[in-house]
Amino acid sequence: MFARAILSRGISTQRLSKHITLYVNERAPAVSRTSPAPVEEEPRPLLLMLPWLGSRPQAWAKYCDIYFRSGLDVLMVTSEVSHFLWPHWGLDHSRKVLDLLQSEQFGSRPLLVHAFSIGAYTFSQLLVHVAADVEQYESLTGRIKGQVYDSVVIGTLEHMATGVGKTMFPQLEWLVRRVSLTYFALFKSQTVDYFNRGIDTFWNTPVKAPSLFFYCKNDPLSDWEAIDQLRDYWTKRGIDVTGKKWEDSTHAGHLKRHPGEYLSTIDAFLHSVHVGQLQSKL
Repeated sequence: MFARAILSRGISTQRLSKHITLYVNERAPAVSRTSPAPVEEEPRPLLLMLPWLGSRPQAWAKYCDIYFRSGLDVLMVTSEVSHFLWPHWGLDHSRKVLDLLQSEQFGSRPLLVHAFSIGAYTFSQLLVHVAADVEQYESLTGRIKGQVYDSVVIGTLEHMATGVGKTMFPQLEWLVRRVSLTYFALFKSQTVDYFNRGIDTFWNTPVKAPSLFFYCKNDPLSDWEAIDQLRDYWTKRGIDVTGKKWEDSTHAGHLKRHPGEYLSTIDAFLHSVHVGQLQSKL
């Protein structure tokens, strides 16, 4: 359904792998800058979108619309529970994404990152590779113009286990959480140690692009106080950080609950990083 809808809006789809799909905004004009004739065209910005576990196209269609209307293409990278439960596979997955972003097809394009929920964990796995060789990936990190984080699953390992249960098996949430924590304890060196490495890399990210956080105080999967601490820590490290925090909202559902505030905040952020511009409201 979503595929047919985007085709009618001039968005073509390219399946690059099982977990990676490119949505090309064919109606968006090339970006150009003022210069002596002939006008030099700059590569069109690309959004790297990392949705929550188990998400379906219909769920993140409106988020894609925001960036389509801003003139961007969208590179959608999904993940599986196995990438989270066995970090080795998650690291392999993120390595493929990293290689793709450095390929000839995408290697010169300005980037934005929009990660939801545990999608931020997927990005942290990518950052683990980057942090291991900062010089090698300097051009990539320099192309990232902005980072948007929506309902980041942050806090304790129990928060992450709860996130898997609620998003993938809501009717068995308590069981999934208990089994996951037992599993993590049994395979600590292959799971918990890797999680801690990813979390530490995320806090000490090699990406210094401006960042925007969407979160709320009543989210059982995302510790808002931990996000406040992360924002303060990044600010002290010289990263320009802004945030939109609600007293009451829904995990990965802020756009639905607070559409006006969400869109105006995104619009202001895109203007601040000089990437895209909303043409109309959803």
